[in-house]
Amino acid sequence: MIRKIIKIDESKCDGCGLCVSACHEGAIGLVDGKAKLLRDDYCDGLGNCLPVCPTEAISFEEREAAEFDETAVKANMESVQPETLACGCPGTHSKTIARYDRNEPIHEKAASVATHLNQWPVQIKLVPVNAPYFKNANLLVAADCAAYAFGNFHNEFMRNRITLIGCPKLDEGDYSEKLTAILKQNEIKSVTVVRMEVPCCGGIEHAVKTALLNCGKLIPWQIVVLSTDGKIIENRGYRLSAT
Repeated sequence: MIRKIIKIDESKCDGCGLCVSACHEGAIGLVDGKAKLLRDDYCDGLGNCLPVCPTEAISFEEREAAEFDETAVKANMESVQPETLACGCPGTHSKTIARYDRNEPIHEKAASVATHLNQWPVQIKLVPVNAPYFKNANLLVAADCAAYAFGNFHNEFMRNRITLIGCPKLDEGDYSEKLTAILKQNEIKSVTVVRMEVPCCGGIEHAVKTALLNCGKLIPWQIVVLSTDGKIIENRGYRLSAT
């Protein structure tokens, strides 16, 4: 079948191995010091490996390739990492996060927090491209897990922004086409991406970066990375060239 799959330019690869760690499907390995796509049917085509490559050696291509085989991936990850869950994705590893005494009563006044949601819908795939609220908007594109991990998400990230959420691991297709249309057809003042530290979220960062490059506009943007226990561990600001 013809489908989108990653392509690795070995002449650009410096063998850092970051893509191997980012690929939660086990599709990439280091062979003779160079990253290599080991099996087509292990690559889901989301491109979680693209954002971490420091030399831009990884890209997408459309070609004849075996269909993504989730069953084979699960079996492979079980054999490589038997201590983890079947899918082998670091984002699915179980842990308990101690926050407070769960037997202590939560006072209603203290638990009340104002919402900063400024529009509906919020799902990337559902939002209309030409919605009026995009005019002169500061755009927030967030992984849907982020609001649950970061307690002050509304105040810190959603205030005065238009919010779009998605999960590249669970949603079918690529967000970049929809996001490109939104950026092209509206006057967007800035884009903030909030993602989790897990490799699954690399797809949402890559989709935004692709849309920014394809829209032909100079739009300042930033990437905020959250840990699974709710801390900001990275905050990167950018301004991309329109060329």
